[in-house]
Amino acid sequence: MVADTSVLIDLERGSLLEQSFALPFRFKVPDLLYRNELLNRRQGPAFGERLVRLGLEVVELNGDEVSRAVLFGREYRGLSLPDSFALALAAGRKWTLLTGDAALRALAQCLRVTCHGVLWVLDRIHQEGVASPEELVSGLTRIRDHPRCRLPGDEIDIRLRHYAEHCE
Repeated sequence: MVADTSVLIDLERGSLLEQSFALPFRFKVPDLLYRNELLNRRQGPAFGERLVRLGLEVVELNGDEVSRAVLFGREYRGLSLPDSFALALAAGRKWTLLTGDAALRALAQCLRVTCHGVLWVLDRIHQEGVASPEELVSGLTRIRDHPRCRLPGDEIDIRLRHYAEHCE
């Protein structure tokens, strides 16, 4: 699964990174996204290094994938270079894309790239039992309450009720 930065940041905001990396799939990011966004966040390289310690795989794109990423960037002006690289990697290798970016998700769907977001990851955490319902309620509440939350409120409410039903 190719993750964009927004999904990883939301999981960090919810204190659910460790649980996410316990799921039975691997998170991957393009090397450009890793260098430009995960190592260069305000708090320095600690976030990117932590992700790698948890199991994040940093993947170098081949020449065809780089060309495709550049083409995406030219054709779709709203797409950042790191997002273009993530999409090219997912499309080229037929991997699932995890993103919270609506424009990137729409483009991925047009290209028939399987695409999910952070709520899907939380559902997998719940199904796999790698976090307690209490941790999920607490984490999703922190994500929801962050001023930069872009998740649909109705979907958050559905999940909060569902996770709460399973609390002891």
